[in-house]
Amino acid sequence: MTAGFGSGDGRPAGAEPDDASGSMAGRPGPLPPRIEPQPGSTWSTPPSGGTDPSRTVPAPRSERPVPPNTGQWGPPPTPFGGGGHHGPGAPTAAPGPAAYPTAAPGFPGVAGYPPPGPAGAAPSTTAGHPGGPAHWPASPPAVRPTRRRWPAVLATLAVVVLAAVAGLQAYQLDRLGDRLADTDRRLAQAQDGDLARLDSLDKRAETLEKQAGAAFNPEAVASAVLPSVFRVRAGAFTGTAFAVGKPASGGGTNLFTNFHVVEAVWDAGGREVFLERTSQRFPATIVKVDKTNDVAHLRASGKFSGLVTAPAAAKSGQQIVVVGAPLGLEDSVTTGVVSALRPAQGGSGPAIQFDAPINPGNSGGPVINGSKEVVGIATAKARNAEGIGLAVPIKVACDGFKIC
Repeated sequence: MTAGFGSGDGRPAGAEPDDASGSMAGRPGPLPPRIEPQPGSTWSTPPSGGTDPSRTVPAPRSERPVPPNTGQWGPPPTPFGGGGHHGPGAPTAAPGPAAYPTAAPGFPGVAGYPPPGPAGAAPSTTAGHPGGPAHWPASPPAVRPTRRRWPAVLATLAVVVLAAVAGLQAYQLDRLGDRLADTDRRLAQAQDGDLARLDSLDKRAETLEKQAGAAFNPEAVASAVLPSVFRVRAGAFTGTAFAVGKPASGGGTNLFTNFHVVEAVWDAGGREVFLERTSQRFPATIVKVDKTNDVAHLRASGKFSGLVTAPAAAKSGQQIVVVGAPLGLEDSVTTGVVSALRPAQGGSGPAIQFDAPINPGNSGGPVINGSKEVVGIATAKARNAEGIGLAVPIKVACDGFKIC
């Protein structure tokens, strides 16, 4: 026998139950009917229950028909048919009052009663209220696990962004490499052009240097020549002498001057003369003379730098510098051009005519071209005329004495 919901239903005896059909609308179906005890019987519940065992169970009310226990899916089938066999077609016993007990006062859906709990859960009574209505414990709400998808989404987005950034950087690096290569090519072409221009400039500079060297510069000529030019004193006469060529074989320095400068000493049988320069005096010896060409060879014991002789003859129009000691004034410099080349006449050798001013004391001085080379030896000037000077070609002196 199944225990009921309680002995009391909270309404006066003989009262009609509430309409269960209205309150049961929308529910899945009635619960199984409660089995009521027979009239005159008592509850057989343990003493710990909430009902009084001595209380008499009321009989079903005859005025309320008891619906058949059809359940949610219709009347239960009769197994194996009639006559104690189950199966289809078995006769169904007519429902009666004893077969279907009346609905319990605590039927679900009735106003004032809580809905039933989950299937299989035992009802619980209200504490301190014996015989009160039973309540089903509320089931906890189902907790659906929350899936956190944000980290994965963010990681995917980060990977996509990084891939895009890497691709962009690779593209930029490739473009930069192309630009650098193009810049290198242009720089190489510019450097080639610059090298070509530099070579051209070097050649032009060499040409200009040659032209500048060939240009006439009296100052440069004078500064290079003056240390090798001396004032010579032979007895009562003075003139000019200059060192030439390499040092003498026996030591000392070879010099050229005019014969008429040392003629008085030579004719008197003397051979010693003196070289003067910047308050210094050096003895020298007359080695050999050429009266026809008016040239004399001197040798000094001191060592002086010799001038270089020109390999080619002088030409008309060539600019020249004449260095000497006119009237005893040493280190005097005059300039001019070669006026003409005069052949030998009247027993004298060939001569170079020039227009540079000379005076007594210039005899024996060097005539220098723009390349600082000796082209002749100043000898004389025309009397009662200006701008006519004469010089012995240096080739004549070198061929006669072999000291150049």
